[in-house]
Amino acid sequence: MASEGRLKAGALLSAAGIALLAFGAGAIHESPRLAVLCALAALPLLLQLWRCMEGLAALRRTSPQPAPGLPIEQQALVDNALVLEARLEHTPVALFRIDGAGGEGQVAPLNGNARKLVAPGRASDPADLYRQLAAQPGERRALIDFDSERGTERALLAVSSITLQGRAQRLAALMPVESELEAEALHAWRQLVHVLTHEIMNSLTPVASLSHTAYGLLGEFRGALPEDVGLDLSTALDAIRRRADSLVDFVASYRSLSNVPAARPERVRLDALFERVAALVGPGWRARGGEVRLSVEPASLELMADPGQLEQALINLLKNAFEATGGQGEPGNAWVTARLVRGARLRIEVSDDGPGVPDGLAAHIFTPFFTTKKQGGGIGLAMVRHLVHENGGTVRHARSVGRGARFVITF
Repeated sequence: MASEGRLKAGALLSAAGIALLAFGAGAIHESPRLAVLCALAALPLLLQLWRCMEGLAALRRTSPQPAPGLPIEQQALVDNALVLEARLEHTPVALFRIDGAGGEGQVAPLNGNARKLVAPGRASDPADLYRQLAAQPGERRALIDFDSERGTERALLAVSSITLQGRAQRLAALMPVESELEAEALHAWRQLVHVLTHEIMNSLTPVASLSHTAYGLLGEFRGALPEDVGLDLSTALDAIRRRADSLVDFVASYRSLSNVPAARPERVRLDALFERVAALVGPGWRARGGEVRLSVEPASLELMADPGQLEQALINLLKNAFEATGGQGEPGNAWVTARLVRGARLRIEVSDDGPGVPDGLAAHIFTPFFTTKKQGGGIGLAMVRHLVHENGGTVRHARSVGRGARFVITF
């Protein structure tokens, strides 16, 4: 603004000087020599005037101009509205507008994250999500579940009521928190398992050692005891010894959950990793007439992950599939596929044609100690989730289109 003022002042002074010289030249028109001198003196002023006008034109070209027909105050309001719209569009939560009251309200996405959430590839049933949002009362915070291609996801919902232009509306902010909740739950379970296994092993180890010692001593002095007493002691000590050994192995398996080493990520070719997994688990499936089919699309897919931990996660999932299938004389089959989905995410699906996971149990299958098998320890799927999270991914149980169970690993 200071430069523009100086240029305007220079232009005015130059114009005034030229006008005075022109007036003087007209007054002394009878002396051509003086008239020529006045004309020569006006040349620098003309040059200065031209420079000032050029400078003003350049300032006008580079400075932002208000929209045609809008006063400066209205243009400022338009600019502020555009800034607010840009901030709303890039808000890191999904925002929805709910018009109307009760469960019949009309729901519409307000920003980019909301549109992504209901776009193909994320929420598998946007209409159901809209119904959940419309049923929420005003001024409420809650956790809601919705189905997606990665399985059931949880999100933190905050609803507030406003009135705009005389119309009541509700604003709903939705933030998916499944990954954060799983990370916290995993940390809590690891701490609990670490404490439990440490305390149990401290008490169980001497019991197992003493039972072995007592069983050995009984063998040396059994001849000095009555036959029936020796037989009873031998049976009792042998049962204690075997059960103590079994409990030591059982607790040691849970200790492995809390002592998983940190992941060492490296660039992994998925087709090569799948070949190694097929070589390890394939013979068992083929021996009973079934098959494991593994595919990667495209074949050049790569991932930054710990190859050993990712292999172990896939092997655990296929082991569960092997145990769940093959009943009633059927050989059973399993499929492992890897492909890219929306948002450049890598998705690995492990599915089978077994009976599947009952709906009432799906929410608990990744919990340590939870199992439906008579000889199960409840460690397999808990270890899968831990290994996948260690490598920056998530694992979900997804509803299968047909028979069987389906697990989705996403990176």
